Amino acid sequence: MSEKRVWTIEVDFTEDGDQTRADVILQVGDRRFHGGGRARRKPADPDVPRIGEELAAARALSDLSHQLLHAAAQEIESFEGRPVTLHG
Repeated sequence: MSEKRVWTIEVDFTEDGDQTRADVILQVGDRRFHGGGRARRKPADPDVPRIGEELAAARALSDLSHQLLHAAAQEIESFEGRPVTLHG
């Protein structure tokens, strides 16, 4: 039976007028990853903060996922001794 491993991601939101920023932080051992994303509400759109948070968080998580793929590729390259390409 394998050991259960849990990663916890912290998501912080900053609102500034019609803009929302999401910052996601993932600490994995001694490595720290930070993803960022933004959303902007058009003046004619209804003021629903949750929608801006969802969009900004999705973009921040997408940024984080690309960083994790890049980090994994670098680790594989260090074992293989050659460049590798990973697809998301």
